[in-house]
Amino acid sequence: MSSLAEREKQLLLQLARSALALGVAAGAGNKPPPQDFPNEEFLQQPAGAFVTLHRRGRLRGCVGQLPGCDSLAEVVTHCARSAAMHDSRFDPVQPAELSEIEIEISVLSALEDVTLEVIEAGKHGLVVSQGRQRGVLLPQVASQFNWSAQRFLEETCVKAGLEREAWKEPATRVQAFTAEVFSEAVSSSVPRKP
Repeated sequence: MSSLAEREKQLLLQLARSALALGVAAGAGNKPPPQDFPNEEFLQQPAGAFVTLHRRGRLRGCVGQLPGCDSLAEVVTHCARSAAMHDSRFDPVQPAELSEIEIEISVLSALEDVTLEVIEAGKHGLVVSQGRQRGVLLPQVASQFNWSAQRFLEETCVKAGLEREAWKEPATRVQAFTAEVFSEAVSSSVPRKP
């Protein structure tokens, strides 16, 4: 997918905000009503994305989906609802929290097989898989912790439930992607209240 225009980013943030509000209103055990998507070509293209929720500067939920058959609109709305209601690290988001939730979206490029030598910490996100085990870390994680490429790769192995050096094993697949990251923090025109 090519780089998104500012208008397209705003539209995705609005879709995520609407999905978040509908998911919270429906509650954790209920299915929210279906969302209508604008008839925009870029929203219909298959893509992967992560939606990260922050509240008062702290992580409040994060769910993503790697590139596949689902459209960008479907992926972003699903991930927004899931980050709010089904991230096992957190209790479901409550209605009173909605106005304090800040949404960040990472739209992913296609995955490419890579070796350690070509990984750029802070530029690439990583997927490490071996059999049924898989770990994914976004590019911003390496930047946040100031990790080297090798440390980032090791931490992605750990996220997959593998040994730190599993990336050296022939049975381990290492893939990289880039992400276009944008959020409501720098997009003040997106309304926060549902």
